[in-house]
Amino acid sequence: MRKKKESENYLDFIPVRNPDFAFRTDDAGIVTVLVEWTGFYHRIAQRFFHRPRVSEVKLDAYGSFIWLQIDGEKNVFEVSEAFQSHFEHPENGMTRLIQFLEIMRNHHLIAWKGAPKA
Repeated sequence: MRKKKESENYLDFIPVRNPDFAFRTDDAGIVTVLVEWTGFYHRIAQRFFHRPRVSEVKLDAYGSFIWLQIDGEKNVFEVSEAFQSHFEHPENGMTRLIQFLEIMRNHHLIAWKGAPKA
């Protein structure tokens, strides 16, 4: 007999920032995430190809707001409500939010709290 696979609701996921990545916020509220490149191959690239040791990923206004909402307590639904109330009728608001969170997760900038490793 097969077990039923429980479907998980994406809106119940709780995003958590990866503590390995520092960030700073400027006066306008724009977030810049600092990505430090370490390891053997990155040192070779830095030395011979003049790659930076730290890359700065500057987020737009939407991404900065979402990044600052991620506190390890709010789920995606709560972040989406704050996002939609802060930005009056954002174009494709929910789609944009989910796509942003997936990009951040794919680059290991965030993880899902309590979610199994995929």
